[in-house]
Amino acid sequence: MKTTHASSRHLSRRQFITAAALAVPALRAAQAAAPGPWQIGCYTRPWDQVEYPVALDAIAEAGYKFVGLMTTKAPQRLVISVTTTLDEALKAGEECRKRGLTPVSVYGGGFPTQSVAAGAEGLKKIIDNTAAAKAGNLLLGGTSEKLFDIYYQIVAECCGYAAEKGIGLSVKPHGGANANGAECRKIIEKVGQKNFRIWYDPGNIFFYSNGKLDPVDDAAAVDGLVVGMSVKDYRPAKETPATPPKKSAYGGEVMLTPGTGQVNFKAVIARLKKGGFVRGPLIVECLEKGEPAKMVAEAKKARQFLEKLTGQKA
Repeated sequence: MKTTHASSRHLSRRQFITAAALAVPALRAAQAAAPGPWQIGCYTRPWDQVEYPVALDAIAEAGYKFVGLMTTKAPQRLVISVTTTLDEALKAGEECRKRGLTPVSVYGGGFPTQSVAAGAEGLKKIIDNTAAAKAGNLLLGGTSEKLFDIYYQIVAECCGYAAEKGIGLSVKPHGGANANGAECRKIIEKVGQKNFRIWYDPGNIFFYSNGKLDPVDDAAAVDGLVVGMSVKDYRPAKETPATPPKKSAYGGEVMLTPGTGQVNFKAVIARLKKGGFVRGPLIVECLEKGEPAKMVAEAKKARQFLEKLTGQKA
């Protein structure tokens, strides 16, 4: 039997306690716990072929204190999504904290877009799940031009609800109608809510422009709007007789360890700081793939790279 959104809050004593605990915004708590202005962390995405507790083990072993919940080995392919129950979301947050990790970002996937009412119900459920995990920000992937108006009408409808839960909403450069900083800025202006901002992704700026738009140049378009970053690098696709150019508009590789590709992170961060992004989450999204020990080693390299870049220990 399907449980309604209204009744889901009465499923367990555990959930009731969780709701009461969410009066303090989670992202502010995470910032207060950080040793400096930056929360250096890692998403679960590099370990999306295994269940998320394995990813959390590796992230903790690599020396991080902050984590982003993203993809994992699960039916919905995400740690937290519209189909996640409150108890499951609460458990995800607890699994993080058991390992000394503070969740600061959740990528919750999509939500219904057949109507504003259905979409708002779905997005509010993801917001509830983000709050249950005690993460501070819900990252949205955006949408296509076809669904643009209704998608962001739904987002606007839910901004106040998210604010009440202490959750910020954000959109990242992610292709479609939000492939670069300028497009993301137009979206923020369209929604017109203070609780909706940009989660920057320099690797995606290169990727979705097929290597033609440098994030160092793009970053000026997001002045005053950035609240976090997916730390992602980029390498152009190698073209050989055996691997002809892709017919897709997008090309290149992002599944590599930050600091080993084309993104000039020092210059990108300097430009973002000039625009007002002087504190917040810097969460590694991708790493070079390999066996478990190699993945931990790559995660450590990424952490050390960011520590050197920021002059701050993770």
